[in-house]
Amino acid sequence: MQITAETPFKASIVPPSVFKNSADFLSPFSTNAQTVLQCTLKQPITCVGIGLHSGHQVRMTLRPAPVNHGIVFRRSDLPDALPIPARYDNVVCTRLSTVIARADAPDIRVATIEHLMAALHANGIDNALIDIDGPETPVLDGSAAEFDFLIQCAGKTEQDVARVVIEVLRTVRVEDDNGAFAELRPARAGFVLAMSIDFTAGAIGHQRHAMPFTLDRFRQEVGYCRTFVERKEIETLQKMGLARGGSLHNAIVVEGDTVLNPCGLRHPKEFVRHKLMDAVGDLYLAGHTLKAGFMGHKSGHGLNNRLLRSLFSSGENWRLAGQTARNRSEIHAAA
Repeated sequence: MQITAETPFKASIVPPSVFKNSADFLSPFSTNAQTVLQCTLKQPITCVGIGLHSGHQVRMTLRPAPVNHGIVFRRSDLPDALPIPARYDNVVCTRLSTVIARADAPDIRVATIEHLMAALHANGIDNALIDIDGPETPVLDGSAAEFDFLIQCAGKTEQDVARVVIEVLRTVRVEDDNGAFAELRPARAGFVLAMSIDFTAGAIGHQRHAMPFTLDRFRQEVGYCRTFVERKEIETLQKMGLARGGSLHNAIVVEGDTVLNPCGLRHPKEFVRHKLMDAVGDLYLAGHTLKAGFMGHKSGHGLNNRLLRSLFSSGENWRLAGQTARNRSEIHAAA
């Protein structure tokens, strides 16, 4: 199946309740004692769209992958390029997006992976191979909703090995000089996220949002929330080679107290909810889902990545739950 960037917004077509009790779309966390298994896609699915920052058209195919494969990107336009695992220690740039590359090939990159990673995380996809014929994922509508729709169309299948969850054992916190911070702390169960932002633009201002991480809550609250920019920043970004594919069709543009998009906002707190969705994607670069509480204030891709690097800097900060057949060092090396 192929879906182009012109495909309409899907949130109203596939409401969250459709999959509420479906075995195909369970939350990444189980509320019962049954072992949660790793999952992959049932079949490949392709989309075509424009890169938000590059402005180039790109074709991307999500493919099933075997157990313990993880989420891996492959540049199909470069036949000799090695696959790039989507993990925190492969992040090479966090300026306005999350960019990954291999240490042995730092110039072969895949950028703006966070929205796709958020949709894969929310749907509990542990293993997938993502072929892409350019340096950046398609922006589609600027949110994770159309990636979520692609995954629904491809379907999801359980595999025969238990899912691995990274349990946070000690509070880990990183900060910036401007008061921004990101923090992970131990949690009794599951994954809970909270985010706050503070912008001088009146249309954005101070916002906060928190939620437990389940597929239903992701779809209802953050998955459809779009990326955003202040109008005064656009010319500067484009001179830097960024935002060349941005438009009112795939981003919210604000000027002072005004939202310039003719259709307005999808939610009054769309800005902070988008930032929380970004965190869902960025934190999946841990290599597995987390059992933790996350709190961010003015946190972006850079702080989110620094937080994971800080988490894994000490074995006393975390432990593994699930798949006891693999030892800790093997899983961390593959994360």
